[in-house]
Amino acid sequence: MKRKILIIRFSAIGDIIYTTPVVRCLKQQLPNVEIHYLTKKQFSPILASNPYIDKLHLLSNNLSEIVDTLKKEQFDYVIDLHNTIRSLLIKYLLGKPSKTFKKYRLQKWLALKFKINLIPNLHLVERYLQTVDFLGIKNDHKPVDYFLDTHYNLEKLLPPYLCQQPYIAFIIGATHFTKRMPLEKVIHIIQQLNCPVVLLGGNDVAENGEKIAAICGQKTFNGCGKWSLNESVSIVKQASSVIGFDTGLTHIAEAFNKPIVSIWGSTEPQLLGVEPYQLSESYIAEVNLPCRPCSKFGLNHCPKQHFNCMWKIDEHPIVDFLNKNR
Repeated sequence: MKRKILIIRFSAIGDIIYTTPVVRCLKQQLPNVEIHYLTKKQFSPILASNPYIDKLHLLSNNLSEIVDTLKKEQFDYVIDLHNTIRSLLIKYLLGKPSKTFKKYRLQKWLALKFKINLIPNLHLVERYLQTVDFLGIKNDHKPVDYFLDTHYNLEKLLPPYLCQQPYIAFIIGATHFTKRMPLEKVIHIIQQLNCPVVLLGGNDVAENGEKIAAICGQKTFNGCGKWSLNESVSIVKQASSVIGFDTGLTHIAEAFNKPIVSIWGSTEPQLLGVEPYQLSESYIAEVNLPCRPCSKFGLNHCPKQHFNCMWKIDEHPIVDFLNKNR
């Protein structure tokens, strides 16, 4: 008899990406299992083409409607990888056996406020997998998954000169100011690289991209705000290496085993357990400061007014790593 399992994770891009090993391991390690996934509508492109997901359910403002839909599926287990009031309510209303991801909220608060770190030294992927170990699931130690729905031709996205040589994808977008490196440092890094650069990000950093491209010249192409998520992912997939901040597209890049430079400002990868999770070589660019980390998610300004967590990052190892892995 087929077993049905519902996985719940509403947001955000990076967190959803880190649940994909759970999906894969459940599908590959359990016999005769059907995997369902509940997320928000805006994040459906991340999972829509995942072959390990049998059915994708999309959360709407009408909670009773989605609960009624889910009840009809008669799940055997509910795996809550979000652990919010809404996910707890959905589990309660479904009334099925469940397991909930442990968030270590108190430990994170202690780490942020008093620099007392009691959080287990485990990657978020491993912590998600602990939630399903009661089913006998083991970590397969493979990277995260991202499946594109189609092949995107570079010639339709990039200028001809960029399609004929290796390029670096530089993800300059991030939700919060304190996650973004100052433009002067971004420009200085690009000027030292020995191959072209494609800038990636949303409309919110399109103007930043134009400023960078104007100074760096033909060596740099600004793709910020020009492409859909999957088109941007395709650019990342076909790049020789990737550099980016603490943002969703940088975490997606881990699915393609590219050499990655991951740049961290006010947030800290070890605290969140979100350093690059992949087989290829990576480099984490950060600086140790008494005031860091000052936030789990980033802020719209530096509380100390100096922004040294970004300004003091050494550019030389970044440049050396990217030039070596071009």
